[in-house]
Amino acid sequence: MHIRPYQPGDRDAVHEICIRTADAGQDASGSYVDPGVLPNIFAHPYTHLEPELAFVVDDDGRAVGYVLGTADTAVFVRRFRAEWLPLVGDRYPAPAGEPGNPDEVMAHLLHTPERMILPDLADYPAHLHIDLLPEHQRAGWGRKLIDTFTDALRRAGAPGVHLGMLSENRAARAFYDRLGFHVVDVVDPGLLTYLGLRL
Repeated sequence: MHIRPYQPGDRDAVHEICIRTADAGQDASGSYVDPGVLPNIFAHPYTHLEPELAFVVDDDGRAVGYVLGTADTAVFVRRFRAEWLPLVGDRYPAPAGEPGNPDEVMAHLLHTPERMILPDLADYPAHLHIDLLPEHQRAGWGRKLIDTFTDALRRAGAPGVHLGMLSENRAARAFYDRLGFHVVDVVDPGLLTYLGLRL
C-alpha cells in the first residue's frame, strides 16, 4: 500500500468510499434514496476542481482511502457554483421549502455552497475531507494522508486548514487531536465541530 495522487480512474472507488464512511465513519448507503448525492457534495467537486490536492491510499491498484480539499475555500465556493453545480444540480433539485428528509437535506447543502464560507474560519482558508474504508483504519494511513495534504497546502501557500466534523464522531475527534488540530469557535456550528490547523 502507498499514497499517490488521485487519478481519474479512482472516481468509482472514491464514490464508494465516501458513501461507506459518510455516517460518522459508518456506511450511509441505507440512509438515502440516492446516496450518490454524498460524493457529489463531499468528494467529486474537489477531484474535479482541484485534482492537484487529491490523494489516495492505493492497495494493489485500488483506492481504499483519500484526502481531498481546497487551498482557498472562498475561491472553491465560487467555482463550485459556477462550474460544478451546473453538472449535477438537475439530478438533485433543491427542495422547495424546508428539507423534509435526508435526501432533501443533502440537496439543500449541494445548492448552498456559500454555507462553507464562515468568517470565524478566515485564518484557516483551506479545508479538507478525509475518509478511509474501515478495514484500513487505525493503521497509520490517516496520518500519512493528512501529512501529504498539508505538505501540498504549504507548497500552495495556504496559512491554515480547517474541517467540520460531526460532533458525535468521537473516534475522528481523537484522531485530529493527535495531529494537532484544535477547536475553532464559530457562530451556530449546528451538529458540527470545527477544527483548525496552522500550517
